[in-house]
Amino acid sequence: MENVLEIDQLTKTFSSKTALDHVSFSIRKGTCFGLLGPNGAGKSTTMKILTGILSADSGSVRMFGLEAAANRLAVQKQVGYVPQEITLYDKLSAMDNLIFFGGLYGIKGALLKTRIEAVLRETGLSDRAKDLIKSFSGGMKRRINIACALLHQPKLLILDEPTVGIDPQSRNHIFDMIRHLRDSGVTVIYSTHYMEEVEALCDDIAIIDHGKVIAQGSLEDLFDRHTQKAVYLETQENFQPRSVAAIKKSYRRGHGWVLETDQPLDVMRSLLDSPNSGEKLKILEMVKPSLEDVFLSLTGTSLRD
Repeated sequence: MENVLEIDQLTKTFSSKTALDHVSFSIRKGTCFGLLGPNGAGKSTTMKILTGILSADSGSVRMFGLEAAANRLAVQKQVGYVPQEITLYDKLSAMDNLIFFGGLYGIKGALLKTRIEAVLRETGLSDRAKDLIKSFSGGMKRRINIACALLHQPKLLILDEPTVGIDPQSRNHIFDMIRHLRDSGVTVIYSTHYMEEVEALCDDIAIIDHGKVIAQGSLEDLFDRHTQKAVYLETQENFQPRSVAAIKKSYRRGHGWVLETDQPLDVMRSLLDSPNSGEKLKILEMVKPSLEDVFLSLTGTSLRD
């Protein structure tokens, strides 16, 4: 599959702090790519370099087959950027904000009217077009923020922490928008520190921490490489993990045990086949791996805020 974006050895330093340390990854066309990491990991710096707001100290960025630094205007026409901060005029209506940002993209007249109607419909805010932004909830402001970035129909949409501090309704609407955009061929970069959002939305992922990409690939790839298969067990009686073959490691969790093993089905079958298992077992289930497990495996700590 064709790559829309290729980043190679990107570095950026602010005073004595290294924000990006030889960051490299590529993004396939028509996918949602998750850039996951704690606050301060380098996600926003990466986004700002991709949009031309910041310049890298070294390394290269290629978008749509073009060297981004040498073809900035051509590249920017195909990119929509939604920063973490709300960039709207509170004293203007949603419609007036869209007219203003549409003008920055060079969209005018009948085309601008058509595009405003389309993005308002996509964000579910057609009925609030004439209302002042200051009357909007935080989630509605974020949705209009996204609408502004969609006016020129970008091929690549960059979202930097788009769900911080919003209500569940707006969050779900943003998720539905992203899925629709991806299905229509738009490539999406989704930067966040919320692991469950990446698991729900993204095809491929890069995990960044302290300015370095520490892992990248599909969810399945990351789970296979960095997590251990396991079984969760709760019993009515005392349980001795060493009594079950094929267990590599066991530890308490809540009211039960996590049994790490390369053969989870065999372990479950052994537990079910043991004498009086029906009377002893309360819960027996496969442990679903998570990105929290991946991050913990790679760094030794939980994903911090």
